[in-house]
Amino acid sequence: MKSRPSWVRWATGNSPRRFTPPRGDLHATVTSGVRVVVVGGGIAGVSAALALAERGVAVTLLERERRLGGRLAAWPRRIADGSTHMVDHGFHGFFRQYYNWRNVLRRIDPQLAFLRPLGGYPIVSRRWPEENFSGLPGIPPINLLALVARSPSLRLRELRGVDGAAALPLLSYSSEATYRTYDSMSAGEFLDALGMPDRARAMLFDVFAHSFFNHENEMSAAEMIMQFHFYFLRNPEGLDLDAPDEDYETAIWSPLAERLRALDVDIRTGTAVDRLEPGWTAVLTGGGRVSAEHVVLATDPAAARAIVLASSNLAESAPTLTSQVSTVRTTAPYCVSRFWLKGDVAARRTSFTGVSREATLDSVSLYHRIEREPARWARATGGSVLELHAYAAPTGIDAVTLGDRMRAELAVLWPETAALSIVDRDDRLGYDAPAFDVDSANTRPGVVTDAAGLFVAGDWVRLPIPSALMERAATSGLLAANAILERHAVNPHAVFSVPPRGLLARRG
Repeated sequence: MKSRPSWVRWATGNSPRRFTPPRGDLHATVTSGVRVVVVGGGIAGVSAALALAERGVAVTLLERERRLGGRLAAWPRRIADGSTHMVDHGFHGFFRQYYNWRNVLRRIDPQLAFLRPLGGYPIVSRRWPEENFSGLPGIPPINLLALVARSPSLRLRELRGVDGAAALPLLSYSSEATYRTYDSMSAGEFLDALGMPDRARAMLFDVFAHSFFNHENEMSAAEMIMQFHFYFLRNPEGLDLDAPDEDYETAIWSPLAERLRALDVDIRTGTAVDRLEPGWTAVLTGGGRVSAEHVVLATDPAAARAIVLASSNLAESAPTLTSQVSTVRTTAPYCVSRFWLKGDVAARRTSFTGVSREATLDSVSLYHRIEREPARWARATGGSVLELHAYAAPTGIDAVTLGDRMRAELAVLWPETAALSIVDRDDRLGYDAPAFDVDSANTRPGVVTDAAGLFVAGDWVRLPIPSALMERAATSGLLAANAILERHAVNPHAVFSVPPRGLLARRG
C-alpha cells in the first residue's frame, strides 16, 4: 500500500477537522485549457468531474446508462394501482464517517438537510435476541467496551474461548502489515480462527462481513479487517445511519447534474465507451470519439476490465494496469425486492433492520418511513413499502423466486407481514458489486496507473487510506482528480480519513 498523499487529513474528535490543502506556489485553477474525459457517472465519476470542474478543468462526463448514479441510481416505475414510484438498486446507509462523500453532497446542500437519522440499527434473528449497533459512545475503544457490556451475544463467560491473539488484528490494523499477513486468508477462515461463540459470530461478525456483497469464504480477511477498522473501531461517529428523505434521483443526482452543468461539464448519458486510444481518445459505442489530455475510468470493475482489455495499445504501454484489471471481477449477485403492500408492519419495526443467518434475506428497509413519496402513498392507501435485500444471493435463481424466499423468511421474523397482501412488487438482480477476493490486494489497481494520463476510480480500486462502499467510490474520484490537478500545479482538494492505524498497531 502506498503512503497517503499530502492532502489527506485524519479525522479527529467528533467530526473531521476542517483543513485546507497546502497552497504554496500552486494555482487556484488551471491556467491553460486542460480537458479530461470521465468515463462513468456514478459516485466516483461524478466526484472526480465535480472536483476537476471546480478547478477550471474542461470535463466531459460519459455515462452508458440513461441517468447518472451507477448503483445509487433511481428511476420511475408505474405500479398496479396506477401510481408512479421511484425505485433503485437497493437501500444505502449514509454513515457519518463518509466524510468525502458528504463533502461532495455539501455542494448541493451545505447543511445536508435532506439526510435524516434512521434511529436504531438492529440485527434480528429467529434464534437469538435482537442486537443493536446504534447509540454507542463515539470514542474508540469505549465504543467497543460499551458493545461488550450491553450485547446479549457477548457474555463474558461465553467469550472465554475466544483466541485473543487471533482477535488482535482487529485492533491493530495497518495497511502494510494487515494486507501482507491476511490478504491470503479468507474472512471465513479468520472468523473461524477467533473461536467466537456461534451466536456472537452470527449476530455481529457474519452480518458485518456479508454487508459488503461478498461471501465470507471468498473475501479477503485483510479487506474485512480494514472495513471493521473503518466502520467501527477507528471512527468517532459510530455505526449510526442517515438516509435521504427523497429518492436518490430527486435528492442527489438531479441537483448534482445541475451543479455540474453550472460548471460547464458536458454530461452525456446513454453514451458507452468501447475502448481508449492513445492521446487520449475515448471511442464510443456506435461511433464517435471524445479526446482529452487525461481520462478517469470510473466504471464498475467488469466495464473497466472490458474497456482496458479492448484498448490494444495498453497491453504494451501499460502492462501493469492491463495485468491488474484482468484479475478484477464482480462478486455474487445481489437481489432487491420492493413490495407495495396492503397494511403496515408493526409500529415498533425500525426503518432499517439487518438480518442474521437467514438463507436469503440480509436486510429490510421500510421506505414509507424513510422517503416522502412512499410515505405519502402509505398515508393515502393505508399500505406500506418494504424493500428486502440479499447482499450475496445464490447464483442461478431468478429475482422473483429470491424475492419470494426473502418474504417467506421475513414472515418468520415479523409474523404480521404474512397477512399483508401485495399491491405490486419490483424484483431485480444486480451483478456489478466488486469482489474482494483472497490474494487480490496486490493485483488490484490503484488510482494512479502506469498509463500516463489514465486514472481509475471506483469502490473496487485500491486506496492508500481506509475506506469502503460509497465513501471508497467518492474518495477514489477525488484522489484521481487531485492527481490530475497536481500535474498541472493546481491546488488539490482536501481528502479526509479515519486514522490509518488501529488502536494497538505498531508504529514505524
